[in-house]
Amino acid sequence: MRPDQTAAPADVRMHGFAQRSEVGAALAWVDAAARPLPPEAVEVEASAGRVLAAELLAPIAVPGFQRAAMDGFALRGADTAGAGDYNAIEFAVQGQALPGRPFEGAVPIGTAVRIMTGAPLPDGLDAVIPAEYASEEQGRIAVTRPVAPWQHVGRVGEDIAAGATVLAAGRRLRPQDGGLIASLGFAQVQVLRRPRVRLLVTGNEVVAPGAPKGPWEIYDANSVTLRGLIARDGAELESHQRIGDEAQSIAAAMSAPGADVILISGGSSVGSEDHAPQLLARLGELALHGIAMRPSSPAGMGRIGQTLVFLLPGNPVSCLCAYDFFAGRAIRRLGGLPADWPYRPRRATVARKIVSAVGRVDYVRVKLDGDGLEPLALSGASVLSSTTRADGFVVVPTESEGYAPGSEVTVHLYD
Repeated sequence: MRPDQTAAPADVRMHGFAQRSEVGAALAWVDAAARPLPPEAVEVEASAGRVLAAELLAPIAVPGFQRAAMDGFALRGADTAGAGDYNAIEFAVQGQALPGRPFEGAVPIGTAVRIMTGAPLPDGLDAVIPAEYASEEQGRIAVTRPVAPWQHVGRVGEDIAAGATVLAAGRRLRPQDGGLIASLGFAQVQVLRRPRVRLLVTGNEVVAPGAPKGPWEIYDANSVTLRGLIARDGAELESHQRIGDEAQSIAAAMSAPGADVILISGGSSVGSEDHAPQLLARLGELALHGIAMRPSSPAGMGRIGQTLVFLLPGNPVSCLCAYDFFAGRAIRRLGGLPADWPYRPRRATVARKIVSAVGRVDYVRVKLDGDGLEPLALSGASVLSSTTRADGFVVVPTESEGYAPGSEVTVHLYD
């Protein structure tokens, strides 16, 4: 073999895996391969949930003018010194200021202007006395408590100073972030493009939920799970196809352009109809196939051109596990989201032993009872109900034989 040649991947169909890659090696490949996608402009009204591509600087100050923070009367704070219940100070009312309709003209010392919240403060005035502390009669008000200069006034730049960094790059925008962006006058905002994910479901025995089912067929549960996970991780579903087990159909669906990530559910193991690994090797690169973990050991990954391809086992729990460990991580990284588990962590004490084996990673579904936990299922990769009965899962690392009762561990909660 020449130095510039690489060996063809082993065909594991009906042979099994001679060896499996470590989870750490698979994660390293994901992190090297999944780089944030380029930015795009979106309407600010549609920005919630998107990831900001670059830091956002304020082109204007907010507020851009001195404005009333209360309904009441604008005046000079110093003129109210000494006002009290037994020493009311009177002011002539010169007119009024409304939001978007300022009071025009000079305001003599010792006079006031009726003002509504958000209205511009007239020139020369520096405070607002709330309406409940001033009684108005025949064009005059009587003030019974003092206000300090700039009290009940929104100062220029009090909320946001012109030129300030408002939001940092990489932030996943919340609805209030969009409102803040809009308050600065932006109609659009630069965000990272969402990954486009193609979902391919293999298996001649798989039928759509609600469709007629033969005695040896099964309903497609993985598609529903994966579509929810794809949405959770901020991606767009490019297409969803059920394509059976025919190699030519699988190859055509894998090689079609238009996706950033392709998820293939089923067909990744060592059965005679498990074509996806060999097809990926022929069409692009099969980087890893077979991983030292339980469940999901038949998982694999690679690429076709710039498109990342993940081979997810057909058993539902294995599919969920492989997605969360590898495909979901890649999708989150492509979209600029944190790569780590999108599950809330909690510390808990092991009540019943969790058994594992050195040399593999275990994904153990657990049930919480107060501050204690018990393993719900250590095997049964096809038992999807174990994930609905479980409160979360514990990851046992490759160097561990498990956790004894009394051990404190991190639980990743499914909520």
